[in-house]
Amino acid sequence: MTDFDLYYWPVPFRGQLIRGILASAGKTWTEHDSDEIGQLMASSPAEQSTPFMGPPVLVDNASGFALSEMPAIACYLGEKLDLVPPSIEGRARTLKVVNDANDVLDEITLNGGRQMWTEETWRDFVPRLRRWMEIWEATGIRCGLRHEEGTLLGTATPGVADIVSAVLWSTMTERFPAIEALLRDAAPNVAALVRRMTEMPRLKRLAEQARDEYGSSYCGGEIEQSLRKVAV
Repeated sequence: MTDFDLYYWPVPFRGQLIRGILASAGKTWTEHDSDEIGQLMASSPAEQSTPFMGPPVLVDNASGFALSEMPAIACYLGEKLDLVPPSIEGRARTLKVVNDANDVLDEITLNGGRQMWTEETWRDFVPRLRRWMEIWEATGIRCGLRHEEGTLLGTATPGVADIVSAVLWSTMTERFPAIEALLRDAAPNVAALVRRMTEMPRLKRLAEQARDEYGSSYCGGEIEQSLRKVAV
């Protein structure tokens, strides 16, 4: 039996952040396919392992504890796997970074594809995306992050905030080179942190597995098709 069960679509999007935390900690997990996810979503909330609307869902096989919502899962794993700072301030900052990452994913997909990107809407969005990157940069610099060293929150070793940030930006920029150029310009210290983190063996292997299993896909569906037309 693996350490965890993960229910998430076969794309390197929101669930990839959870995969990154698990991989970094050397944990094993079982991925459940779209049919299984669909069956679980069709169940009544009273019958679900944790009442939820959509994935990701994580089940801790050691205890049977189940949880949905990416930020909640990330912070649960951070506490369980000792990947968050010990201070209340550090834990709060970690949650803030994870929630910011969740917001970026919502915005890059126009809230789950409720609308499609056009050249005009993308052009209007780019300054906002840049501001998100600047928020990451300012956070890191205040905590001592430098181009060649340091972590996002100034901890001695990388934690959930670093893993989530690395997976968020590396997955996005690998698939959209125009966004990579924007990150290097708007947040050079964060871009350097992302490069360092993604060279760590476990995260590097996770990225290779994602390319093997998902190809160049990002979030899937029509929203990804519209994003690829404008983020060039």
